Amino acid sequence: MWLYPEGGVSVNHTAHTFFTPANTGCTPNHEMLEEEHEVAVLGAPHNPAPPRSPVLHIHSDTSLPDHVVWSLLNTLLVNCCCLGFIAFTYSIKSRDRKMVGNLTGAQAYASTAKCLNVWAPVLCILRTVLLIIIPVLIFEVYG
Repeated sequence: MWLYPEGGVSVNHTAHTFFTPANTGCTPNHEMLEEEHEVAVLGAPHNPAPPRSPVLHIHSDTSLPDHVVWSLLNTLLVNCCCLGFIAFTYSIKSRDRKMVGNLTGAQAYASTAKCLNVWAPVLCILRTVLLIIIPVLIFEVYG
């Protein structure tokens, strides 16, 4: 897109080159030779410090577990009443809060995730035991 002084706009999708070697009468290497001459006269650019990229270091005085692995195992293996999945979501929320520095919120979500992670296998074991004992008792009474 090109803007003209009269206020008009031209849209052209081809590349425009105003200063080609044919237009300037210079050799293609003229610009490179000019830069080399400037470096020789002025010296190489001096940059005392290398470029730095922003890095966020999170230092925690206390180790706050978020129970993500435990929740993932409960989700995949003993997802009784979807408690494993719910525990996994709370674990992820706990990890997010810990990353932004909200340790109180992270502790609250981690505590909820731990409670759900405990109850998921307990309820699964109770359900399995009841599914075995009830048919055996029914078979003994009517069998």
